Formats: sequence, structure tokens, C-alpha cells
Amino acid sequence: MEKYFADLPRDFLAVATPGAGKTTFALSVASELLGRRLIDRVIVVAPTEHLKLQWAEAAARAGIPIDPTFSAGKGRTSGDFVGVAVTYAGVAVNPLAMRIRTERFKTLVILDEVHHAGDALSWGEGVREAFEPAARRLCLTGTPFRSDVNPIPFVTYEPGPDGIPRSAADYTYGYSHALADHVVRPVLFLAYSGEMSWRTRAGDEVAARLGEPLTKDLTNQA
Repeated sequence: MEKYFADLPRDFLAVATPGAGKTTFALSVASELLGRRLIDRVIVVAPTEHLKLQWAEAAARAGIPIDPTFSAGKGRTSGDFVGVAVTYAGVAVNPLAMRIRTERFKTLVILDEVHHAGDALSWGEGVREAFEPAARRLCLTGTPFRSDVNPIPFVTYEPGPDGIPRSAADYTYGYSHALADHVVRPVLFLAYSGEMSWRTRAGDEVAARLGEPLTKDLTNQA
């Protein structure tokens, strides 16, 4: 929050480990921007319909009424809402309608798990066309990269040591930080030991110990 409001950038990429509080951060930024009248409207873009509802519920608790039932073909929404929640697929269906809505007001666009904007070429193109005129864009992700070459819209890329461009985050909050802050739980990989036995199709009873390598014969019999 301090870094964001110190710079007040048009585009901001926050990379945070799952469970670290990306939603809380984004809604806190939105609330502050609304309070300062730096924005008038909020658009949340999420990967799935279910996440749209989660965003709307979280936003309501933060005092930001968001319509999760809005669609690009619907046109207007109730004046009781200051924002809408849509999916990346929904934006790709009619990016021009979303662009018109974005242009009408000073709009903050929150792109949740923004790496999904590259899932399909039409998604990335739709997101770029729809939200290019946005007053501010806040990109959130836990994985700021893709296994393919589809670029993520509104993300800055810088060449890595191997010459391959990689996304450059404005703020990163990794698992080790969250663990040290007691924000997330530790991931434990437990090793089990003990004896097991089973009967083969031929009727022979076989026994082995967990944690010890099986012979080829035992593996075939198992």
C-alpha cells in the first residue's frame, strides 16, 4: 500500500503467494482511490464465474458494491453499484462494450490472476482493447509467467540473464515472507513408514516395508 500510493502508477503488478491477501490489498487500494476521488468506478476481471461472486462478496464487506451478474451485452447496471465483476472470457466476447464502459468514467481495473489473460489469444487481445483507456490498472497474480509465449497484457517485461523476457513485478510477496509473517501455514511433506502385505493373483502372500525400495519382482506383483 505504501509503495502504491507513493508512486500512484497507472499500472501496478503485485505478485503474491496464494493466501497472502491479494484481494484485501486490491480492495483497500480501490477504497482509498475512491475516497480520494481519483477513480469513479471499479471493474474486477476474474478467471471464473465463482471468483466473480467471491470478489463481489469481499467488496461488499469493504463497502464497495460490485455487480457480479453484469455482462458486456447487458449494458447498464443499477446505480447502487460502483463497479462490476466480469470474467476474462466475458470480456473477450464484447471488448468494445467494456471499453466504452471503461472510458465513460475514471475506472480502476483489477485484473485477478492476470496470467489467465494469456490463456487464449482472443482473451489477451480483448483485455487489451477493453481496458487500454482505464485510468488505473492493478494486476494481481501468484504466478507471473506462462509456459507458452502468449504475452500478459499490461505487464512489463525485462530481459533475463538468458535473454528471455520475464515479467517485472512492482511488488513481490513470496511464500517465505508470508510464512515468516505467519500469514500462511507451513507446507509439510511427511514420510510414512511401516509394513504392508498383500496377496497376489496366484495366491502368494507378499510383504514389504514402506520407505524401503521395492525390488522389481515385488513391484510387478504389487
